[in-house]
Amino acid sequence: MDDSLQVAPLVMPFEPFVLPTSESPLVSVIIPIHGKLAYTLACLSSIQRHPPRAPFEVIVVDDASPDDSAETLARVGGVRLLHNETNLGFVGSCNAGAAIARGEYLLFLNNDTQVMSNWLDGLLDCFVEKTDCGIAGSRLVYPDGRLQEAGGLIFADGSGWTVGRFEQRDAPSWRYRREVDYVSGASLMIRRDVFERVRGFDIRYTPAYYEDADLAFAIRHMGLRVYFEPASTVVHFEGISAGTDLQAGMKRHQVPNQAKFLEKWATVLRNQPPAGTPLPRALRWRRKGRILVVDSMTPDPTRDSGSLRLCAILKLLDAQGWDVCFLPDDGRATDNEIRSLGALGTEVLSRPWVSELPHWLIEHGRDLHAVILCRHTVAGQYASLVRKHAPKSRLLFDTVDLHFLREQRAAELSGSATMAHQAKSSRKSEVALIEQCDVTFVVSPHEQALLAAELPHARVEVLSNIHEVHGCHRPFAERRDLVFIGGFGHPPNADAIRWIATDILPALRARLPDIRIHVLGDIPDSARSELATPGLALHGRVPDLAPWLEGALASLAPLRFGAGVKGKINMAMSYGVPVIATPLAVEGMQLRDGQDVLVAQDAPAFVESVVRLSSSESLWNELSMQGLENVRNHFSAAAADATLHRALD
Repeated sequence: MDDSLQVAPLVMPFEPFVLPTSESPLVSVIIPIHGKLAYTLACLSSIQRHPPRAPFEVIVVDDASPDDSAETLARVGGVRLLHNETNLGFVGSCNAGAAIARGEYLLFLNNDTQVMSNWLDGLLDCFVEKTDCGIAGSRLVYPDGRLQEAGGLIFADGSGWTVGRFEQRDAPSWRYRREVDYVSGASLMIRRDVFERVRGFDIRYTPAYYEDADLAFAIRHMGLRVYFEPASTVVHFEGISAGTDLQAGMKRHQVPNQAKFLEKWATVLRNQPPAGTPLPRALRWRRKGRILVVDSMTPDPTRDSGSLRLCAILKLLDAQGWDVCFLPDDGRATDNEIRSLGALGTEVLSRPWVSELPHWLIEHGRDLHAVILCRHTVAGQYASLVRKHAPKSRLLFDTVDLHFLREQRAAELSGSATMAHQAKSSRKSEVALIEQCDVTFVVSPHEQALLAAELPHARVEVLSNIHEVHGCHRPFAERRDLVFIGGFGHPPNADAIRWIATDILPALRARLPDIRIHVLGDIPDSARSELATPGLALHGRVPDLAPWLEGALASLAPLRFGAGVKGKINMAMSYGVPVIATPLAVEGMQLRDGQDVLVAQDAPAFVESVVRLSSSESLWNELSMQGLENVRNHFSAAAADATLHRALD
């Protein structure tokens, strides 16, 4: 057995225990049993070890067990025990349990399972994050740690195939949420009202087999989808409850029930992959095509605005029906990053699973519909390789922001001839890439117009920052202090933080002695002593910006060089926080001075703007409201979604 899974031994003296269940459950866990008491006790014990956050109840349906299961389970607290007078089989027992359930969701769980942490909450998250979710199923693994099932396939002849059997369970190829044909009834969640609308598991499959696939097809007939959810892991002792011999025991019902399934869904099955379809193609049967996205590193939305934007793009691509994979050029992705992108429907191609992009392209390039290369440093390396090894794919260059424009402005601010030379070199390489690619994404109409003048034949689309509109939840009277969002690793941010420390904040505290500026972003230890000044609080990267933005009077964006649309401005405005920024910082963002934003060119102007804002509730309210509207109109998911459709369809 795999020790990392914390699988409990089956041979243990029974001691009564209590499950932390609720009288007002959100989820009803239904466990049908027919003997096999040791497995049932181990299953219930695992629930005790890994209690979910959501309130739940446990209903054990005793299907006329031939042993003393009922008497023993009556001594386990927190369990609702239902007795079948006669043996109803898996289908009848599940339906009987559902009939007395009180939860909004039903989770059918085999008794020959042991649950791991996040087993229930992970499935619930799928319903929350996927509004079209009708069924969510767990990642099933063997006790030895190998993958048992990552969802199932149904072919046109009604035959089924469980995906991922005997693979490494933590391989990223099995760790992203995706639509599947069905999930095993060993761990299956469904809304109770939906289950009732389809009249539960179809009794034609009594006692068992094909009832889970049939339920999945009924759910899709309602316009909902079935998802494999890797964030939920359940150990399944496969074959314990039903055996493995197709001619004996419960397994003997598998072949005749396939015939029943084929008869019921004959019309729908014509749209399934033909029997014998290669597995990679069958896995992506429901997807429009495969898209590869490459950036310099794995995105982390808590780190920078570019990561937040890229994660939003990946989520939109999945929603559009693409099979999405992401490759970090540095080869690195943490376990949490693989899990986070997996929740967006994205497969992560990182070491040690994938060595480097050229090798991967040689093997998979001809299957790609499109490749999105992010930043000119990445696109410059791989554009030609994509053309060679993925000749049928559309090549898209996501500038993130125009690198040469940022370098050019940094050179102008510093007066450095070396930096000016570097900017010219970057301009030449970026222009060449734009000419080579089918579509180029920029983040603002300003950059689009700049490129249109220089490259009139290039196809350039605006794919700007993408933000959820969180709204303003605290009034002016409850606000204080200022925030700056951004880390020291980005040169325009480092310059802005230094300007705040040396010029803006000292002058501001001469007018408003108690005011503070909170810097929210990575600051190296080597820079902290340099920046130390009264009223400047360096918090480093914070896990959640919301608490800071919901209490801030305003957000500052004193950027003196750079390019692109500023995520720090979008983020603040999405919470209704007024922004004070330089003219360069608001470039291309459709913002009007005095109506949507306060524009300040120098340190005295920043000071006057803060003083003015702090003394005028009406101005604060106007900027808050108009800033929210700006995000809705120009930086919403809907706008980005339309751009991606134009570029990819």
